[in-house]
Amino acid sequence: MEPERKLIVLVDDDLSNLRIGRNALSDAYEVYTVPSAEKLFELLKKYTPHLILLDIDMPGTDGYQAIGILKSHEETRDIPVIFLTGKSNPDNELKGLELGAIDYITKPFVSKLLNKRVELHLRLLEQDEKLRRFNGNLQVMVDEKTKNILDLQYSILKTVADLVERRDGDTGGHIMRTQRNLKILLDALIESGFYRDQIDPAWDLELITLSSQLHDVGKIAIDDSILRKPGKLDHDEFDEIKKHTTYGIEIINRMMGNIPADNEFLKFAKIFVETHQEKWDGSGYPHGLTGEEIPLLGRVMAIADVYDALVSERPYKSAYTHEEAVRIILDGKGSHFDPVLVEMFEQVAETFKR
Repeated sequence: MEPERKLIVLVDDDLSNLRIGRNALSDAYEVYTVPSAEKLFELLKKYTPHLILLDIDMPGTDGYQAIGILKSHEETRDIPVIFLTGKSNPDNELKGLELGAIDYITKPFVSKLLNKRVELHLRLLEQDEKLRRFNGNLQVMVDEKTKNILDLQYSILKTVADLVERRDGDTGGHIMRTQRNLKILLDALIESGFYRDQIDPAWDLELITLSSQLHDVGKIAIDDSILRKPGKLDHDEFDEIKKHTTYGIEIINRMMGNIPADNEFLKFAKIFVETHQEKWDGSGYPHGLTGEEIPLLGRVMAIADVYDALVSERPYKSAYTHEEAVRIILDGKGSHFDPVLVEMFEQVAETFKR
């Protein structure tokens, strides 16, 4: 089976040039000839050539105007154009190249030279296309490998988070629910326009919610006798449980020491680990931050985390109803929680319940 012949369109208002050009090229290529730019545009509604040989000096729409039109339309902007000219003028040639032409061919044609110039450019264009396809395939391979690595990382980190959750006496999906509720609050906050100066437009909300699953990772270092105690913690035990934030920071820092420093997943995870127990009035831990000293993500996480802790059964308590949990969070407005975020929570509380 013979390979498909490449299609070349020759545009010139001189019929003798069209005849000479067709005769020179038709043995190797499929050649269509048209006498004007207007006829070229009609032809391009039906065919997409591999190359256009375009005369500059034509009545009506000249070559410069024609290439401008070609480059302004998505369907034709990538068709390569070689200008045909009977004049040798460096300024005119520069103008044509700046408009997007790939070369100039001088008239009158020398058949063998015309053939060689066309053959050369088509070969170069073919090599460019092969290189683009190769780079595209290579990028797909890199993307697939990267995705596989990221999926493996997230799977390992989720397994660690699940282990922490089970040690905490909760096998009912606290992490999954907290992630979901965090996303609900963040979506409502972004839509509201509040704290726009603290919201990075480049935030990847999926990555943020994924990273939130590590917010309690430091509990892996807390003794089971404290973590699963079926009653109220004494002062020393409570001091120990509070250390889960600092233990978590150490764990995240250790992870960050083994991977590139700009890893967004762990940057977000560290914010959640370090600040989800801080309180608006400064009575939280580990740093006793107040108000907007607490990063926005930590303030949002505090509400999502506390809500689920309230409505979940734990070794040391029964589950509160949704209504009771909402009341407790509303009562914490301005003390435990950011007042603006509490108002956001109140608006979406029924979505939390569902």
